[in-house]
Amino acid sequence: MNRAPRTTHHTSGFTILEALIAIAILSILMTAIAPVFVLAVGNRVQARRIELATQATKTYIDGIKAGTIESPKHIVILNEVDSNKNFNSQRERFIATVTPSTSGGLRCTNIAVGNSYCWNNSTSSLYCFDLDGGGCSSDSGQDLVIQAFRSASADAKSIDRGYLLGIRVYRAAGFGDLTPLVASDSTTQRTQLSFSGGLGNFKAPLLETTTEIADNESSINDFCDRLGCE
Repeated sequence: MNRAPRTTHHTSGFTILEALIAIAILSILMTAIAPVFVLAVGNRVQARRIELATQATKTYIDGIKAGTIESPKHIVILNEVDSNKNFNSQRERFIATVTPSTSGGLRCTNIAVGNSYCWNNSTSSLYCFDLDGGGCSSDSGQDLVIQAFRSASADAKSIDRGYLLGIRVYRAAGFGDLTPLVASDSTTQRTQLSFSGGLGNFKAPLLETTTEIADNESSINDFCDRLGCE
């Protein structure tokens, strides 16, 4: 009696051990890639913050020049021209202007349309750029605050003669605790980098700049009185 040939069935697939090895390799790859991904996302977010700070600065300066935004009342006295019209720079003193106080946090909700100053006085001028609605608050992760200050001589504080405008743009969240804000000086640059790779330094400005503001009524004599003429 002839027996039918035995048929052998071969099955293929992953064993549990092979699956565990694949999972382990995948985990190692994810562990290696994750920091790079987080860094890339953080850099992109930080670059966007600086871009918004740049736009806010341009809007503020344009508003000052057009007269739609009130000039800052925070004045830094600079006597850079002597009796012989010689110019002696005091710009280091100007850029060393004290940073805003963080005492009490920031609750800037009663701002008016066309005048978004949280306050504007002789010791502090803070302008709110509300990016998430409801005014500027130290609880916000998006709002920006411009610290603005301007130059004047001891005998002439009128804006009609033109002035040097100083601007620092901070994140509103930087006012959230009593740790003081920081700013650049003549020896150290403290503005935030565009590649922080994280949340960034809340206490450092996103942008710092100075620019000359000339009033429509400014004359060449006013220019000479501020900057000196031969």
